[in-house]
Amino acid sequence: MSDEAKWYVVHTYSGYENKVAQTILQVVENRKLQGLITEVKVPTERVMEKNDKGVLREVERKIFPGYVLVKMILTDDSWYICRNTRGVTGFVGPESKPVPLSEKEVEALGVESGVKAAEIDIKVGDRVKISAGPMDGFVGEVKSIDPEENSVTVSVSMFGRETLATLDLSQVKAVTDY
Repeated sequence: MSDEAKWYVVHTYSGYENKVAQTILQVVENRKLQGLITEVKVPTERVMEKNDKGVLREVERKIFPGYVLVKMILTDDSWYICRNTRGVTGFVGPESKPVPLSEKEVEALGVESGVKAAEIDIKVGDRVKISAGPMDGFVGEVKSIDPEENSVTVSVSMFGRETLATLDLSQVKAVTDY
């Protein structure tokens, strides 16, 4: 058994993702098991969505509904804590046996971002063009950058109003000829 924490995927009832994550973190803290279970994440993204009146608003949406990512050292204790948390239906893997995500899968999911933060080529006040998502093609001004979250907040003019959008750094490109 490895002493290095790896990412595992826990399957939950739909809508229980945040509750499961909070419960696991609470048990880890109460039992002082931070060395076994180091992180718990419910991957989300911020997207622009129209409501029933056609008004655009920013919402946070789960990327993988029904799943929680847990970084842990697999032991009987860590397995028991996750498996017996209310709302958990099992681990993703054959016969619900936990199988860690490969480095390639972790990278593809964007769960851990170490290298990307160093590649920031924009600063607050710069004009950027949004290159992905519902605001693809819009140009706006950078209001803030969060290297830890790998995100940028951009002010975009929509329908004569300034609208703030929080985007992944990969979704914006610096505008040089504006």
